[in-house]
Amino acid sequence: MADHFPEIPHDQSLIEYPSKFPIKVMGLNVDGFVHAVTSVAERFDPTFDATTVELRASKADKYLGVTITITATSREQLDEIYRTLSTHPMVKMVL
Repeated sequence: MADHFPEIPHDQSLIEYPSKFPIKVMGLNVDGFVHAVTSVAERFDPTFDATTVELRASKADKYLGVTITITATSREQLDEIYRTLSTHPMVKMVL
């Protein structure tokens, strides 16, 4: 499997940079999960505003969905934040 996505010419990108870009992260509803997710967001977006975070617990309250909205500045930035979140031990899924 390739380590990166194929390069998309700028004029064919569906995202116009910079733009607000929501990312949904799911994991177990445990202490520290939200902080772990927002710490990653802050690392990749210095303008990240933690007051915009949206939380949604599962029906049984076992899992938590955390939606962060970052300012996307490039495809490379998005690839790296998805890679970092996907490999975090507290994260089950990133959409």
